[in-house]
Parts: sequence; C-alpha cells; structure tokens
Amino acid sequence: MRFFAQPLGALLKLIFDLIGNYGVSIIVFTILVKLLLLPLTLKQTRSMRQMQEVQPEIKKLQEKYKNDKEQLNAKTMEIYAKYNVSPFGGCLPLLVQFPILIGLFTALRDPATYVFGSAEIYASINTSFLWLSNLSDADPWVLPLLAGITTFLSSKTMSTGKQADQTQKMMTYGMPLMIFWWGRSFPAGLTLYWVVSNLFQFVQQLLMNRSQDKLKEGSN
Repeated sequence: MRFFAQPLGALLKLIFDLIGNYGVSIIVFTILVKLLLLPLTLKQTRSMRQMQEVQPEIKKLQEKYKNDKEQLNAKTMEIYAKYNVSPFGGCLPLLVQFPILIGLFTALRDPATYVFGSAEIYASINTSFLWLSNLSDADPWVLPLLAGITTFLSSKTMSTGKQADQTQKMMTYGMPLMIFWWGRSFPAGLTLYWVVSNLFQFVQQLLMNRSQDKLKEGSN
C-alpha cells in the first residue's frame, strides 16, 4: 500500500512541520482524514442502519419461506424495494476507504520511512506524548484499553436498538477485544490514531442519531 502510504505520510509530515509535536500532529491528521472521508462514511453508515432496521422483517421471511429459497429471495427483494434499501449500499464506500485505511496504517506503523523519509530524521525528533516516552513503541495498557472502549462505544451507537443478529453482536463485543489485543503490540502512534478515529466516529454517529430522531418526531 505504498501508493496510499506515501501521500498520507507526506500530509502527516506537513502537519508536523506546522505543529512541531508528533502526538498532536497524529490527532490533527486523524481528524483531517476523517473529515475528508466523511461523505463516504455517512453513506456507509446510513446503509448499514437501513439494513439493521429491516432485519426483523427479513428474519420473519426466512422463517416463513425456509424451505422455498426462490420465494424467499423474491420476498426479500420486495422488502428492500419497499424501504428503498440496497443490500450492497455500504459495500462501495467501504471498498473505497479500505485501501486508504491500509495506507494510513502503513504510514503510522513505519513513520521513519513514510512520514520523515529516513530513520535518522525520525530519531532526531521528540516522539514522546503525555505518558508515552516514544510513540514508536507499543503502549501495553492505556491506549489499547481506550481503543477497545471507543471501538465498543462506536459500535453501540450504530445499533438501531432492535434485536441484533449474531454477526452484529460478534462485531459489537468481539471487535473491541481484538482491537485491545492488537493495540498492545502496535506502535502507540497507530493506536492513538485508532482512538481518535473512534471518538470522531462516536460523536458523528450520536449527531446522526439525534438528527434522525428529530426527523421521526417531526413526521409523527
């Protein structure tokens, strides 16, 4: 993912040159990238929420037509058409974002190469941040815990409050544990990016939920 890592690393270097603090630069960089990806993220989030909202009706159809796949498929498409839901609506934004996210991870995992251009330059800057002596080293507890907690909060705000399917439950409760475990071995700079990204997503989803609730109240 060098194609994406290099321009993203150049952007982080530009922010660092303006700010002069590597940890704060990662925070500003994360917020800027999230803002740039916001239109795709909103489209993906709306599509996922719409799919969650029709899941109870889809489950009823699966029970009713469990021995008639052809009829099940036809009735399922009718539900999608009725609520103007596309089962693939969230795929394209995710596919577009995926290589960008991998590029971000690549740049933040190897900042000496993709951000500062050489190990000598990277070694000469102050990479400490708050309690962390070096953002290149892994933080075994605090940031991974924050990453796991914020991942859980972000997942919960995307729930419709209706009965979740097994996959959604696994993502809501399993992913935070995985993120915590991975975060203990990732460079702290990368885990910091994940925490800030989750917080941005959490606030964004709260605002979206509040906006949708107001729209529902106005239509009643």
